[in-house]
Amino acid sequence: MMVERIQTDEEVNETRQGYLRYSRRKKLFILGSLAALILLSLFTLSLGDTKLTYGEILRYLFDRDGSWYSTVVWDLRFRMVVAALFAGAALGIAGSVMQSILRNPLASPFTLGLSNASAFGASLAILFMNGGTIVGQTAAYANVSSPLLVTFMAFAFAMVATAIMLLLVKITECTPETIVLAGLAISSIFSAGLAFLQYIADDVALSAIVFWQFGSLSKVSWENLYIVGFVLLLVSIYFIYKRWDYNALESGEDVARGVGVHVRNTRIAGLVLSAVLTATVVSFMGVIGFIGLVGPHIVKRLIGNDNRYVLLGSMIIGALVLLLAYIVGSFAFYTVIPVGIITSAIGGPMFIIILLRGRRKR
Repeated sequence: MMVERIQTDEEVNETRQGYLRYSRRKKLFILGSLAALILLSLFTLSLGDTKLTYGEILRYLFDRDGSWYSTVVWDLRFRMVVAALFAGAALGIAGSVMQSILRNPLASPFTLGLSNASAFGASLAILFMNGGTIVGQTAAYANVSSPLLVTFMAFAFAMVATAIMLLLVKITECTPETIVLAGLAISSIFSAGLAFLQYIADDVALSAIVFWQFGSLSKVSWENLYIVGFVLLLVSIYFIYKRWDYNALESGEDVARGVGVHVRNTRIAGLVLSAVLTATVVSFMGVIGFIGLVGPHIVKRLIGNDNRYVLLGSMIIGALVLLLAYIVGSFAFYTVIPVGIITSAIGGPMFIIILLRGRRKR
């Protein structure tokens, strides 16, 4: 009996040590990713025609004295960096939650149709609202005279797409896999509507619609960023609080119900809040695709599916990917390319890889 007890204690100790190694590796990944994000942010602040040392950048960040250099750091560079951090983190955690509650690796704000719905709403506002929303002399310099109205319509139609999806869930009691297919159908419908609006628009209106669709960090102001940051803080706190429920859902609905998770309410709340977070970002910055798909998949490939770490990791990696896309789009070519184009170029091949991996597993 004594020998048997010693063996059991050794096994318990070995299990404990294994769990500590498991947790340590994931925590190191989170801390390492966060350090990389901070360093990349500081490097981004140093890029541009106005040359500044890192010491000068830090000084102007903490002492906004109203000088030209302070304006360059705060209103041009730091605003872009914060926009990339907030938008990447928001889309990353929204995509991670959608993939967990729907148990589908292809689920993301972009693939569920929220981005196309927002683009349709913004285009509708640009064309038909306020008796002439577009002002400007040429298509090259089209401008929107009612940006708040455009933002509101983009947000509203993203929520309309979410409401349609939830209504389908309630009426048909469809499976999580079917929800993704419904999202693709909704995306196709709004994409057709968007194409129609572009077809009937004049040159100036068409220019403004196309420019809005390109996800761009330059569109957002500090006032907009305060709103995005506030929504991101509230929603991410809720998601992290529910991390154990999402872990249970990853194991299947029966397992989740067995440990006391209200599957239906958790799924609906997760979808709605993910949609709110996505709609807030897209309505201010335009369509930024595939961050919610790429970010969570990178994290899960490296540290597994434990949402205690995946949610935070998706926020950090999403911000990191979007910041890299901003650097490439702004400084790698002879002209500035919107981040939405860069992220789509990254996300398209990633989407195909995920499809092929899923087919091999089956």
